[in-house]
Amino acid sequence: MKLLRFGDRGVERPGMVDADGIIRDLSSVIEDVAGDVLGDEQLERLRAVDASTLPIVPAETRIGACVGQVGKFICIGLNYSDHAAEAGMALPDEPVVFFKATSAISGPYDDVEIPRGSVKTDWEVELGVVIGKAAKYVSREDALSHVAGYCVVNDLSERDFQLHRSGQWVKGKSCDTFGPIGPWLVTRDEVEDPQNLDMHLEVNGRRYQDGSTSTMHFDVATVISHLSQFMSLQPGDVISTGTPPGVGMGQKPETYLKAGDRVTLGISGLGEQSQNVRPSE
Repeated sequence: MKLLRFGDRGVERPGMVDADGIIRDLSSVIEDVAGDVLGDEQLERLRAVDASTLPIVPAETRIGACVGQVGKFICIGLNYSDHAAEAGMALPDEPVVFFKATSAISGPYDDVEIPRGSVKTDWEVELGVVIGKAAKYVSREDALSHVAGYCVVNDLSERDFQLHRSGQWVKGKSCDTFGPIGPWLVTRDEVEDPQNLDMHLEVNGRRYQDGSTSTMHFDVATVISHLSQFMSLQPGDVISTGTPPGVGMGQKPETYLKAGDRVTLGISGLGEQSQNVRPSE
């Protein structure tokens, strides 16, 4: 299934994509694409719904983040061997873990804001993993059974805030609009191998990132198992698993987003995002 959320920011409603690619309103079946709805039993119930009986969502309706009520937005840094090389950093012995504030979450087609004082706003296409079943001290072998599905994430970053303003990376990762998620949550049964997905990102039509999840240093199962040794993962938590090479910081000369730019990114089978870039209000 492809699940999503639509409507104005803060009052999004649940939806699903039918066999013809039409968005249908799931409000009569569930309250939101969030929490316990993401468990296997509930997802099986949704699979039994006849989508043709549900109201059609008008095509011009805003699409929100594909997961609601996100408790934790966890990110993994330096998780692609080729990206670590372009950053001039050694591959870590364990996953590098940091957080984005959940207030950074936005829809896949919402504008991206350049924050005040920014000089280095960067892009990062990433595979997002949505937890469906609570995970605590899980093995790598059992880890993927805790996944509800996968999605596209743009892990936007302000590199000057991140690297030169002291403290943890969270400063440069948590600005408003720095976490577009979606357009869909694609349930795990539709993703045969999360380590074999093509990824791309373009700015103003120029391809900067063209990679694959096959070059992850720590695969999805390892990341989930590792995180669960330090914190419980709850239904609706989102893990952004790192980016392939081609980020702005890795260009020569370095290249960053500016007002008026348009970013387009996607992952095979998981859909595509696009954002216009503007100054922060």
